[in-house]
Amino acid sequence: MDIKLQANVIMLGVKDVDRAKKFYVEGMGCEIEQDYPGFVRLGLGAGSSALALYEWDAVAQEAGVSATGSGFRGFSFHFLADSRDQVDEAMRTAVAAGATVLREPTEAEWGGYDAYFTDPDGYIWKVATAS
Repeated sequence: MDIKLQANVIMLGVKDVDRAKKFYVEGMGCEIEQDYPGFVRLGLGAGSSALALYEWDAVAQEAGVSATGSGFRGFSFHFLADSRDQVDEAMRTAVAAGATVLREPTEAEWGGYDAYFTDPDGYIWKVATAS
């Protein structure tokens, strides 16, 4: 059997599922696919993986690891925008939804235009365009 790795769902451990759901659905325009107490799966649009929100401690317990940890977690999410205007709009939308700006939109040293924000649980998002 030849299995190729895919990321169909990205699960985030969050401190408050209702707060995270509000940020991603009301603030960022994601669509609810499943909604259970302590767990929500969101659609991110055609061609994208789904995003699952699950109680932080429950994720840690399920995986058999400690629930403590903070700071940079070794990854970030990237939204590749079509234009600088779209980067700016995505940042305005994220801030209005409750995001914290890590870096305002700026010329990137690689020639594009990008910015960073965190969601209410500290997950890092990069919004960038090559144009």
